[in-house]
Amino acid sequence: MDTYTYVSITFEEAEILVATQTATPAVLAERAEGRASGGKWWALVFLALAQFMVVLDGTIVNLALPRLQVEMGISDSARAWVVTAYALALGAFLLLGGRIADFWGRKRAFMTAATGFAVASLLGGLAQAPWELIGARALQGLFAALLAPAALALLTVSFPGGRERGTAFAVFGSISGVGAAVGVLLGGFLTDYVSWRWCFLVNVPIAVVALLGVWKRVAESKAGGVPRYDWPGVVLAALGLGALVYGFTNAEYGWATPGAWGFILAGVVLIALFIAVEKRVAHPLLPLRVATERNRAAAFLASFLAGAVLIGGILFINFYIQIVLGFAPFIAGLASLPMTVVLIITAAIVAKNLPTLGARIPTAVGPVFMAAAMLWLTQVTPDGNYAVVMLPALILLGIGLGMVFVPMQNLALFGVDKDDAGVASALVNASQQIGGSLGIALFSTIAAAATATAGGAPLAALSSGYAAVFWWAAGVAILIAPIALVLIDISRKTFSGAAPDAPAVHL
Repeated sequence: MDTYTYVSITFEEAEILVATQTATPAVLAERAEGRASGGKWWALVFLALAQFMVVLDGTIVNLALPRLQVEMGISDSARAWVVTAYALALGAFLLLGGRIADFWGRKRAFMTAATGFAVASLLGGLAQAPWELIGARALQGLFAALLAPAALALLTVSFPGGRERGTAFAVFGSISGVGAAVGVLLGGFLTDYVSWRWCFLVNVPIAVVALLGVWKRVAESKAGGVPRYDWPGVVLAALGLGALVYGFTNAEYGWATPGAWGFILAGVVLIALFIAVEKRVAHPLLPLRVATERNRAAAFLASFLAGAVLIGGILFINFYIQIVLGFAPFIAGLASLPMTVVLIITAAIVAKNLPTLGARIPTAVGPVFMAAAMLWLTQVTPDGNYAVVMLPALILLGIGLGMVFVPMQNLALFGVDKDDAGVASALVNASQQIGGSLGIALFSTIAAAATATAGGAPLAALSSGYAAVFWWAAGVAILIAPIALVLIDISRKTFSGAAPDAPAVHL
């Protein structure tokens, strides 16, 4: 038997090895494998924590919005930008973030993004003026657009295959539902019992823990080849989307005003130029072959419309619960929780039965539940009863969203080339965020116009404005059904036999 002498030089070795140890090569190999395996699961913990933070920030501020609007003197039109700035920056730069992470170094990108996200959160928590708060939210979204794909890429490298990979991605993907639920409750709790500023400041310790954990437990990796970025595409996409959102927001003062139609027209032109550029550049930000295949196109369109209903519609549900019904932020969080719980349960059921159902049926039926929920909400009044008006609608909405999200995520990666899997995964999430930002802008304009023309007592006028939003949200939701029926043509047998090479993790 040979004798092997070791010097403990790392934390992991110090836990396992003594200064001098006798062992066979087989035993040593087994111990090394155990250390590597343990390191992988620790990596999952810290990467999932970062994903949790990104998802958390999509909902945590919603509950604080009515109170911070009053305390900071933010107008109704500027109020929408507190949410829109985050969703728009995240959606507009998500594809670029994935490309930067691959070529610059995934760990380096993660460390930079986590640090930037923490700083942006600190700035938001300390903001004294509306523009400072909105700017901090945009910075959060910008760094989240780098953080999310970097975390997903590091997870892919840490778990290259096998059953462990499936388990890791199941845990990572479930963070979306958990983060959304916790965000609603935590946002309400912090606003009620501490301060709305802690809805931003709470990210700082989370980011620090994730940053230190990844620095210690995750190795660097990057893609080969010369990095090539489509900067014209990035600029055109960001300016085009920003112009559209700004135009829809300005329509609050009338669709005929130059600030409305002018920016909307400019946005359409810029997006058209973006598509023209993507057809010609050698390394496009968005390879059009990914978006134009009919089944994936259905997924991206469904994601866009569902994002408008989820992010935009939920914002006004929260406004009604807090401003009209008078619920405290934490109670409002509890009141909206049934939707998230039902969504998670429905998504799990649909995922289990997806090989039998196929993608077409749930994607077409889910929007009917979503539209029914929004139509139910058109009954809102100042003296509305939560159990009668809100609870049934939230349950219906959770069922509908759960039915749509699962096939949507799977369709986004169906039949995609391995080299395009990351782009497809990012695009389905970017579509949702962009849909949400445009939905908020459009719904805010509709609410303002309907409230102004309603007359009567203030709460009655607000209720009329919110009811108008829910009418429009119902129309947006039902559009998903014909898209699914017309574009999705994958048979159940073909769909059940396909296994995507990369996961689409919901943001």
